Amino acid sequence: MVEPMSCGQALVRLLEHYDVDTIFGIPGTHTLELYRGLARSRIRHVQPRHEQGAGFMADGYARVSGRPGICFLIAGPGLLNAATAIAQAYSDSIPMLVISSVGAGSASGIPEGHIHELPDQAATMGSITGFAATAMSPGDVPDLIARSFASFRNGRPRPVHIALPLDVMAMDAAWPVPTAPAPGAVVAPDPATLAQAAAMLRQAERPLIILGGGGIDLGETVIAIAENIGAPVITTIAAKGAVPDDHPLHCGALLTTPVARRMVADADVVLALGTELAASDTWDAPLAFAGRLIRVDIDTAALRSHPSAELILRADLATALRALIDILSANGRVRDRCGVNDMATACRAEARKPRSELQQRHVQALEALRSAIPDDGFVAADMAQVAYTANVAFRCMRPRSYFYPVGLSTLGYALPAAIGAKLAAPDRAAIALVGDGGFLFTAAELGTAVQWGLPIVVLLWNNDGYGQIRDRMTARNIPPIGVNPRNPDFLALARSFGCRTARPASVAGLKREIRAALHRQVPTVIEIHDDGAWLA
Repeated sequence: MVEPMSCGQALVRLLEHYDVDTIFGIPGTHTLELYRGLARSRIRHVQPRHEQGAGFMADGYARVSGRPGICFLIAGPGLLNAATAIAQAYSDSIPMLVISSVGAGSASGIPEGHIHELPDQAATMGSITGFAATAMSPGDVPDLIARSFASFRNGRPRPVHIALPLDVMAMDAAWPVPTAPAPGAVVAPDPATLAQAAAMLRQAERPLIILGGGGIDLGETVIAIAENIGAPVITTIAAKGAVPDDHPLHCGALLTTPVARRMVADADVVLALGTELAASDTWDAPLAFAGRLIRVDIDTAALRSHPSAELILRADLATALRALIDILSANGRVRDRCGVNDMATACRAEARKPRSELQQRHVQALEALRSAIPDDGFVAADMAQVAYTANVAFRCMRPRSYFYPVGLSTLGYALPAAIGAKLAAPDRAAIALVGDGGFLFTAAELGTAVQWGLPIVVLLWNNDGYGQIRDRMTARNIPPIGVNPRNPDFLALARSFGCRTARPASVAGLKREIRAALHRQVPTVIEIHDDGAWLA
């Protein structure tokens, strides 16, 4: 016999059957039935200090685990506070399930002036999610949840928003216990197109592989293909760590550098895997493909985006790559790659060479960080000058070990993302790499990290303002306006939350502080000033 309960309670029970173990959110009067369900659930609830923090925590949770991050939010301001994080997840193809309330009148499209009411909440969320839907009755909920999890497994992952009207949330729900979610149909590659791609790669004299975030867990297969055809591999920032940094064919995450532009222009066949090759992936200008381009992706829109390809293959990437290596291996010939190894090593070194004294200081700090944390430690990086250097220069040895808000490029990402990731992967070292400007967007989440006893290292690069914008203003002879805010005493602020703090006076001291911080039960904020005094 099914136990009677409200729709809000039953939804929580339903999420348990999808193996949800953590939900991020701040309760409100309109979501109390969801929290009634959580009170009797094994699901862990994490309360951030701001709904934007909830969204970024769900993002970090998803990036490190590969499982969707889940949020419970109130309608109106709660949802809008999280909208930046939701849009970031959409831009970077991160699976996220956002469940919120909505007023009964708002759900029907008839404004009634209720508290938290938006003119059209579904339309607002529809533009930044894979899909947004409203459960008009309790019976709608199981299908919407099933549709959400199917979308995470069977295509390009995007955030999903499901709204429960207040009256629906309180209604009785009597759902049978669901069976385990059925696996979706795998999109297999077209055999003829796959054979054509294999032939192009076998015939190539100067092949090149570009691996995007869609292949974050497929590094071993990509390397097998690269070794077979003698191709160097470039990763996007989203795929950083998918291929170990010390593999001789790996050039690094250097798609934003002149080195990558030269390599792309020189290649006669480029195999682009799981990447849009978007402007945010290449930064300054689109790549100029002089040779033939092959694109493999699950997303039709990505396949047909700029730059256009001679050959496109829509398929589940893992399935396509396994089939491709089978064809290439059956050919029996493995290209000599000694010269390619040397080229990859040289390109990697060239791309990571500091271009300024500032970048030299960044690299020294990043090398200290790399040596102080285990290979499987992860870094959540914010929009900050030190992170721009880290995108190329920081060495990653494992997949899902470097998180950066590539697409939307929002400030305030790193700290809450590191919190969500640490909760999902408690045995891995957690680093938040932040600048002073972005840190203040979500600094209150230090309280969340302290409350959960998370030994996160917050590496704070302080340049007394918005340094990148300030530098660009100066370069264009624009007086610096709005880029020099008055900062607090960051270490005193951190201590007020219960964090440990440090301001090292040397590179050796920086390493010691990072190593010590990893063994504490609270976060440690380590401040480094841009002036380089800590290098003395």
